[in-house]
Parts: sequence; C-alpha cells; structure tokens
Amino acid sequence: MVTPLYQLKAEFFKTLGHPARIRVLELLAEREQAVGELLAEVGIEAASLSQQLAVLRKANLVATRREGSNVYYRLTSPDVAELLRVARGILSGLLQGQADLLADLRATGRK
Repeated sequence: MVTPLYQLKAEFFKTLGHPARIRVLELLAEREQAVGELLAEVGIEAASLSQQLAVLRKANLVATRREGSNVYYRLTSPDVAELLRVARGILSGLLQGQADLLADLRATGRK
C-alpha cells in the first residue's frame, strides 16, 4: 500500500517540530558546520544535540562528512533553507497582522 502524500508531509513536518532541529537547520542554511560549532550555537547538551542530528540525518535533511576528528554537517538540499525562509515570511505576516489588530484594539479602547 502506498503512503498518501499528505501523510508523508505530516511526518516531514513532525521532523521539523522541535526548536533545536529548526535552529540546527537555520545554522546549516548559512554554511556547513562542525558539531562543536553547532553545540555552541544551539545551546543544548551534547547528547541532546546528537539525538536531534540523528533525527535530521534519518530524514535525509542533513548529511555529514568527517575531517580528522571533526564531523561536519550540511543541508542535503537548498530547498530546506528556502522552506525556512518561507516559514519566516509566513510568520512575519501573521505577527504583523496580530500587531495591527492589537494597535486597532488599543486605538478603539481609547475612544
């Protein structure tokens, strides 16, 4: 039986459903980074970062390469960075709409 596309999309978005994973992807959208660099930027314990990176690897969103004792991560597709950019735009629009509504409410409350 073939898995419906909407179900695959739901699983994909579940993979993105953790703040640490989103932060890792944002950092990797800028450039390839070593685990130590990610650890300093994401601000979680090494074991937790390792778990989150494993989830991203399993979903084929990131790939690794080893250089000496360092492991470097990179996005597997520029589309991941584009998805993050689009999400930022959507959220900016939503937040702007809420800010506009709040301003209207405050203005109406003063009358």
